[in-house]
Amino acid sequence: MFRTARSKVQTWITAGAGTIAALFVAGLMGAFGAMPAHAPPQLPLDAAIDAGRWRVQPVRAYVSHARTYGVLLKPGQKALVLEADMTNRTAQSDKAYFDVFKPDAITLPDPMPTIALIRDSTLTPELHPGMTERMAYVWPLAGDAAVPASLSFGVTAEIFKPRDNLYGMPGWFNPYRLGTITLPVADVPAPGTGS
Repeated sequence: MFRTARSKVQTWITAGAGTIAALFVAGLMGAFGAMPAHAPPQLPLDAAIDAGRWRVQPVRAYVSHARTYGVLLKPGQKALVLEADMTNRTAQSDKAYFDVFKPDAITLPDPMPTIALIRDSTLTPELHPGMTERMAYVWPLAGDAAVPASLSFGVTAEIFKPRDNLYGMPGWFNPYRLGTITLPVADVPAPGTGS
């Protein structure tokens, strides 16, 4: 009888300790889950940035009021342009660069940019391994859209996996926000307008 009472007490103590430990862990997880997420870091402008399959170095940002590198604008539109040097870090030619840069805090009629090779205005070219090319990301805007004098752009990177879970093939997966770059935004008037 004494043994039974003793084992009951031990069971209650063990269960109580387990419950307390579980509540403590759950409280910690809840506290950490409620903490604000850290903002992605501010990335340097004076050095190339490794963004997964791309190495990028932003050069300049501006608003254009005329056709830019072959990208046509509709009447009453202007364009936000980001120029960047890009290097393909993979072993094959690729043009999966549309999501690398995204302007923050500005309303875009279409979040997908038109991208041009600056040296010859080729639109959406494949970039070859190891060759650095200067590219222009062009986002059309309404003519009266307000563009701040300084603008942040999110930089998206991907992770290389030698084998993915679905097909067992290598590739670039899991895009994530690597950080943010902030550039001054110049205003480039249309030729002949003087404004």
